[in-house]
Amino acid sequence: MPHIPHPLRSEQVVILGAGPCGLACADELQRLGHRAWTLLETAPEAGGLATSVIDPAGFTWDMGGHVVFSHFGEFDRLLAELFTADELLHHDRSSYVRFRDGWVPYPFQRHLHHLPAEDAEACVHDLLLACQRRGDELPAGADFATWLQAMYGSALVERFFGPYNAKVWAMTPEQMASSWVAERVAPVDADAVLAAFSGTAPPVSKWGPNSIFAFPARGGTGEIWRRLAARLGSGYLRTRARVVTVDPAARSLTLADGEQIGFGHLVATGPLDQLAAMTEGAPEPVRAAAGRLRHTTVAMVGLGYRAPTTDERSWLYFPQPSVPFYRATNFSKYAPANVPGSDTHAFSAWMTETSMPPGTALDHGGLIRDCDQALRRHGLVLEDAPLASAHLELIPYAYPVPTLDRDVALAAVVPWLEARGIYPRGRFGTWQYEIGNMDHAVKMGIDIARRLVNGTAEELLAPASGAVAVAGGRA
Repeated sequence: MPHIPHPLRSEQVVILGAGPCGLACADELQRLGHRAWTLLETAPEAGGLATSVIDPAGFTWDMGGHVVFSHFGEFDRLLAELFTADELLHHDRSSYVRFRDGWVPYPFQRHLHHLPAEDAEACVHDLLLACQRRGDELPAGADFATWLQAMYGSALVERFFGPYNAKVWAMTPEQMASSWVAERVAPVDADAVLAAFSGTAPPVSKWGPNSIFAFPARGGTGEIWRRLAARLGSGYLRTRARVVTVDPAARSLTLADGEQIGFGHLVATGPLDQLAAMTEGAPEPVRAAAGRLRHTTVAMVGLGYRAPTTDERSWLYFPQPSVPFYRATNFSKYAPANVPGSDTHAFSAWMTETSMPPGTALDHGGLIRDCDQALRRHGLVLEDAPLASAHLELIPYAYPVPTLDRDVALAAVVPWLEARGIYPRGRFGTWQYEIGNMDHAVKMGIDIARRLVNGTAEELLAPASGAVAVAGGRA
């Protein structure tokens, strides 16, 4: 049985990072009546990867394509406490994949009857072969490319899964594990695919936990976390507080200005590789394992146009190498208040995401130009629509990559930290993409607070190892 610490009495809990996980942890500590906590955030405001910004032209942008949906009652309760019913807009997801000169409904693999005849024939042929072989066991630790081939066949991998995943992850599927897939990649039934060609299949039902999603009527996704931070009170949350060293032996941490802060337990929601690097006394194998963890950097380019919002779709996927971004989000459709004056008759807004390896030299002006041209070229924006705003946000740590050796690395790092009262949580604390959504982050923050105060086991993570009891996530 994993060790669960005794309930806290007067021990100080320090939380690093005021993103969804850190804020939820602090909120739960407060709810449980444990007031001895401090929340430290490097940035000027709370929200982490889920912040929103308003550009000089009056357009609101998120740090990527966030939508609000939930696997957990705790997240639902939080939203109900922070928002009235009319302060959240609700949408049926409408997503498509750009393929050749047309659009294929998402998930791509369930809509092969929308492909040109030659492509459809090849994809169905290889899919049927793959289905016949699904009884064969994949080798232990099979990479993602092998899993895709076994699940969907060569033609689908060549036309969609291979190029799309290479764009999203900024590495090839051969370099990635397959253990993370869970509900992130839609399964497909061969009989249903064939029935769709004959017109005898029932309409394809919505797939995935985000088939219906919510979005704040004003303020973008960041409004959720602004409200949660506000109810915590200013005495406990400190912004512009960057931690540079953690000393587990002394139970203290040092800020960039030299201030030292003691802790009884440390909940760290920032990147695990950075945490290991700044933790004094971490042995070389732990540091080396953390250094092997990989992540993507994403450039969010928000493009606002002086043209009405007419597209009814939610977001669109682009596997083509000729398009810089892998996804484009119809951001003015999410909420009218995302454009100046909430006037979607006069304005539209598209948010694009381009993934790259960390440290990539980026031509900001060139990327903005290429994204704008791609939106126009593929018919999302009229050729003569005036550009009203172009805003770029570089997100250095966007997504943790489930590489082949990720789990081995985590097994070397997480138990060592937890044995010293340091609990990595959140998207980049656990480095688990499969539990990297906002609702997962909130659940982790609440669970670790309950564990520290009451000694109860966490429901999403196995405490001693950081292993996941997978609940799934957003596709």
